[in-house]
Amino acid sequence: MTATAGPREEVRLDITGMTCASCANRIERKLNKVEGVQASVNYATEAATVVYDPAAVDTDTLLATVSAAGYSAALPAPPAADAAVTPDDEPADEPAKDRDLRQRLLVSAALALPVLVLSMVPPLQFDNWQWLALTLASPVAVWGAWPFHRAAAVNARHGASTMDTLVSIGIVAAYLWSLYALFLGGAGDPGMRMEFHLLAEQGAGSSEVYLEVASAVTVFLLAGRYAESRAKRRSGAALRALLAMGAKDAAVLRDGVEVRVPVDSLVVGDRFVVRPGEKVATDGVVVSGSSAVDLSMLTGESVPVEVGPGDRVTGASVVAGGRLVVQADRVGAQTTLAALGRLVTAAQSGKAPVQRLADRVSAVFVPVVLVVALATLLTWLLVTGDVSAAFTSAVAVLVIACPCALGLATPTALLVGTGRGAQLGIVIKGPEVLESTRTVDTVVLDKTGTVTTGEMALVEQVGDPEVLRLAAAVEAASEHPVARAVVAGVPGPLPEVVDFANRPGLGVTGTVEGRRVEVGRHVQGDVPEELAAAASRAADAGRTAVLVAVEGEVRGLLVVADAVRPTSRAAVQALRDLGLSPVLLTGDGPGAAAAVAREVGLDPATEVVSGVLPEGKVDVVADLQERGRVVAMVGDGVNDAAALARADLGLAMGTGTDVAIEAGDITLVRADLAAAADAVRLSRRTLTTIKVNLVWAFAYNVALVPLAALGFLNPLLAGLAMAASSVLVVTNSLRLRRFAAG
Repeated sequence: MTATAGPREEVRLDITGMTCASCANRIERKLNKVEGVQASVNYATEAATVVYDPAAVDTDTLLATVSAAGYSAALPAPPAADAAVTPDDEPADEPAKDRDLRQRLLVSAALALPVLVLSMVPPLQFDNWQWLALTLASPVAVWGAWPFHRAAAVNARHGASTMDTLVSIGIVAAYLWSLYALFLGGAGDPGMRMEFHLLAEQGAGSSEVYLEVASAVTVFLLAGRYAESRAKRRSGAALRALLAMGAKDAAVLRDGVEVRVPVDSLVVGDRFVVRPGEKVATDGVVVSGSSAVDLSMLTGESVPVEVGPGDRVTGASVVAGGRLVVQADRVGAQTTLAALGRLVTAAQSGKAPVQRLADRVSAVFVPVVLVVALATLLTWLLVTGDVSAAFTSAVAVLVIACPCALGLATPTALLVGTGRGAQLGIVIKGPEVLESTRTVDTVVLDKTGTVTTGEMALVEQVGDPEVLRLAAAVEAASEHPVARAVVAGVPGPLPEVVDFANRPGLGVTGTVEGRRVEVGRHVQGDVPEELAAAASRAADAGRTAVLVAVEGEVRGLLVVADAVRPTSRAAVQALRDLGLSPVLLTGDGPGAAAAVAREVGLDPATEVVSGVLPEGKVDVVADLQERGRVVAMVGDGVNDAAALARADLGLAMGTGTDVAIEAGDITLVRADLAAAADAVRLSRRTLTTIKVNLVWAFAYNVALVPLAALGFLNPLLAGLAMAASSVLVVTNSLRLRRFAAG
């Protein structure tokens, strides 16, 4: 790339047509050769992030460069705020590419099964069975395998080869040889039966067919391709879920009258009304009214914030109490919600492209196999002069090298590992996730909703127990989260309250059993020294303390806090046992953070980062990475989504927001931090299984390709050996079913 001066712009291109990581590398190299361009292509998200000099190049040139490389590119369409999102956070309509793959897989599997059974079970072979096999296998080898043939052709036009190249050549070679044997050799005779020979006998190959090889390989690899495509399709769901969080319309005041308008039509200066339970439409300033506003979806802070005239409110936050009139001061792309969306997108785009071991090796393996097959053909022709023997050995090389076991190594282990994970409440999103679990050495834990429950609970009462019953009776008439925590902490029925009144920002009052009761942070009357000391301790610990006065006398103190999950302490220790250094990350103040840290066995001085804004969470993860740490992040809120995406491994609590779940790499369905340790252990075990599978598959190819080239294996036995290799890979993967949670 040639460096140029001047302002730089950044654009994201959606890429289609990539089938492996080497495709992404090829596009990246092509783009970086353009003057004034610096590009990074991500195979996992099927996108290119391009920084370019607009004075030297335009977007049309970028799109044309991708097209010249043999792929398609387009500028992303603006996401619609009202886009439909299914419960699984996937688009309601399955993309045409996935529908096509699914159709090819189902039809090919139905046709290939009888071919495989007939070919591999001699007693089932009847007269002219081979012609039935040809009829069934032909659509599979041609139509079913077309995605591999098409990709191989594109690669060939650009002088490159990938696993698609070898898959295509292997399928074509097995199929064309079968046609030769059927129409020109002896395989078409009515009484033909498949016989087994250890050596490639001269002239024997023309009487044998390898249709089961062509059809079975196609089905196996279509299954892997379809599963991979579905996993990648979910990569954009985080942004869709984030946009879906915002309000869809707003009650704007026009000449004193409320008018419902779409959020997109809001402009700076508009005044709109927000009622209890509604979402704030956009960022703004409160003009009138007061209420507790729940910011937990955006900040992770479990305690609602009291707001009144002059206070700022954030779009997508929820009004828990009174009616607010808000004046918009940021709309559209300038809102906090939109900024968080950009953070998630940028963090996902910044991930390094996935480099699968099979694709990396294919750069050398595929050309070598092709050269060996050609050399085998020529050598046998020169040495023996027997065309049949030469082609038999050459086809044996291609068949034995056909990467069936390679194609199964990752999908089968991933299928079994993720299936077992689902039983344990752990959702692993793809094979690229596993690589990170091996090297992770630091785990960042969000506090609210992850280490804690994310809900307020009554944790302490000071004073006469009767006071709690009276306070709960008054609080039962309030919708404030602190009130709900107090009521939940009192068993049994509560007496009736009359003359209830809510004092915004101060508390509530009411008459219970003829006695006037006040509950709030500020009540009338002198506070006894014992209660004042307890309130001070609660404040130091970051907890919320409310006083209770009965008939003007302060008689009790109630303390509520975000409760720590019962399993969090053991989970933190389990993470330590895996070699991970825990760090507690929270938007709460130092007092609340330190109290939770001590409760779960963390050192508040060295293992806690408090008072962190959403943008700051990404910075903390990035700072740890810059210091050489490999970071896992566990969180559940929107404010965690960007950090989950930026981390080397993102673990999202399934009880949290959809945005966090989609931005993470692993979802913990159970509301239990202990699942994070199980997820890391299972991922590492699955990764080990995949690597063992790949080592076996490569070793099998390396060992048997020379034997086939020397004539020690005929194609049929090569096909059986390939099938045996696949069985070993599947059997090894099935061992993951015995994985047990810690």
